[in-house]
Amino acid sequence: MTHPVHTPVVAADGGLIRFTLADLLAGRTTSMRLELSDAGAAEPWLTRLIGAETSLTVLGRGQADLPAVPELGRLALLLWLRRWWPASPSLGVLSLDPALLDLETAVATADVEDFAEGLLDGFEASPAELFDTAIADGALLAAATPVAEEVRGLCARLAAWFDDQDDVVRAEAAAEVSARLENAAPGRRAYALAAGTDPGSSSEGVLASGRASVDWARVPPGVLDAAEDTVTWRIVAATTGARLEVEVAGAFADATFTAVAAHDGEPFAQVSLALGAGRFAGAADLGEVASRLAADVHSGRITLLVGVAGEGVAGTTPEDRAQVVALVRARPPEARTLAERAAAVSDEEEF
Repeated sequence: MTHPVHTPVVAADGGLIRFTLADLLAGRTTSMRLELSDAGAAEPWLTRLIGAETSLTVLGRGQADLPAVPELGRLALLLWLRRWWPASPSLGVLSLDPALLDLETAVATADVEDFAEGLLDGFEASPAELFDTAIADGALLAAATPVAEEVRGLCARLAAWFDDQDDVVRAEAAAEVSARLENAAPGRRAYALAAGTDPGSSSEGVLASGRASVDWARVPPGVLDAAEDTVTWRIVAATTGARLEVEVAGAFADATFTAVAAHDGEPFAQVSLALGAGRFAGAADLGEVASRLAADVHSGRITLLVGVAGEGVAGTTPEDRAQVVALVRARPPEARTLAERAAAVSDEEEF
């Protein structure tokens, strides 16, 4: 089964609408695949989307490949960016500001609601919820400077849309953001944290050591550098027996993480990781059994997993991640979203 990292999707009421990642990242929206799980729930919006005659055929089959609707492709891409964008200074992939992504996704969600009402009933987030998240704690105003005119335009569109929905409070809030940005001057906006640095620790007393990569599916988006081999670990001799030390280089935001060490697939230690200067790090004393294990086995039989360790998580492979990074790095400038354009402007202003 194809991993979700390769398949942008819109979770519609009664079904899924899937797109091809390579097409969306290249700025193409040629086809989409409908997979229905509840024909009764899907029938109203499907009829509005593709017409009564075609919808009857699709409802009978339960699935279909159809010409893509650009608005749905746009929404699917933005949702994918919010979850899977592989930010990494070492790979040349800039971080995207979540407030700008939330704003643009709010507009894209409202657009879909306008031409296919009911399609997003029960959707993961409404335009109102996305807008609320974008403006919380002044995040949108802080992020908007490099693309102030575009943000003003999107806020004006949302103000009108909220007004049509009789959501006066949000209509006024969107209009206020637009007004406050009217005279904003372009400028540099620094991102939260720089990539991590090597602390240069001594190898004295090291019983085992190694490197690992972060599985994107097991960590929140936009927090860690997406490059491979950013995790270093070592087991060192200590007065209590042994200690496991873990460092994850490249931090863009704070989060709660743990690292789980396993020997031949069997977990034997867990380390809580705390945010430091551009990295997450932590250490844990090992019990007597784990200490003997560390001293007696080759480090190649010890693995380290950062993030959610549950068996139900569909993990990404190094091949998955390399393919996505290659597609992102080949992305044409004209296909960029608002958040990408803002990141590019900020990056250019740093030099």
